[in-house]
Amino acid sequence: MSSLFFCALNYGSGFPVRSVDMQRATDNITIRQGDTAIIRCYVDDKVSRVAWLNRSNIIFAGQDKWSLDPRVDLVTKGQLEYSLRIQKVDVYDEGSYTCSIQTKQQPKTSQVYLIVQVPPNIYKVSEDITVNEGSNVTLSCLASGRPDPAITWRLLNPSADPLDGEEYLDIIGIMRNQAGRYECKASNDVKSDVKYVNVVVNYPPTIKKTQSSETQVGRMGTLQCDATAVPTPEFEWYRDDKRLSNSQGINIQISGTTAILVIANVTEEDYGNYTCVAANRLGVQNASLFLYRPGTGRDINGSACVSQSLWLLLACFACLFFKC
Repeated sequence: MSSLFFCALNYGSGFPVRSVDMQRATDNITIRQGDTAIIRCYVDDKVSRVAWLNRSNIIFAGQDKWSLDPRVDLVTKGQLEYSLRIQKVDVYDEGSYTCSIQTKQQPKTSQVYLIVQVPPNIYKVSEDITVNEGSNVTLSCLASGRPDPAITWRLLNPSADPLDGEEYLDIIGIMRNQAGRYECKASNDVKSDVKYVNVVVNYPPTIKKTQSSETQVGRMGTLQCDATAVPTPEFEWYRDDKRLSNSQGINIQISGTTAILVIANVTEEDYGNYTCVAANRLGVQNASLFLYRPGTGRDINGSACVSQSLWLLLACFACLFFKC
């Protein structure tokens, strides 16, 4: 009976041994970076000499170790096994491994090509950015890995739907609803890596809601103005051409994107038109509100009456940026 020989690779205990017949071409076997590889070689008692080679370098000749790598050793369970074990496999271990035997008849060899997979690593991603609405934005996400990772993008709020982009995500004319946290995900057959980019979109104020007041003389009147803007808007209140401030009988309350004008004790002279102005460095918007006596029939829940008079714009900017 002729000598028998075969070679296989095992990912440590608990994994099946994969046999490779010596007559077949080189077999490709895949292992993950950091795992332990056991390349198994079995011979019979008619073999006189045996060796392990990596490319053209001798690793073992019989029981003599030629390699200086402490991660490499032999697994010999009985006289018929001559297996090579590589611990903590890394990318430079990838390549062809040959179990070479010498019998009385002729030398025989069998090869296994070891492929090392590496989990993705996102090594460069865009920093958090702040841009103005309408700007063009490019986010980058560069990753390494074996096999090459696929890169996907999502805007996590509100829907987290996938976006069209790979290493580079281009956003043309970004809008305020495209602000938020962007997720870059790099994935391959091993695992995934995730990084995030926060994008802030600046835009000028828009007054979204106003609340006028129907108030009797002697009662407290309240006017309210709500605006959206990034950066957060600053507010001013006007009565005709006069800028209002906290004084006896008047209290201005500002909380985030809401401004409230409180008149503690309404008199006949307080009835009329008031203007709420919201401004940031990108723009300004104002709206008219009314304090009126009961029975005059004004709609106190109407939308903002927006004006853009030149004097008010100039006065608003002057007050906001020169802190008048």
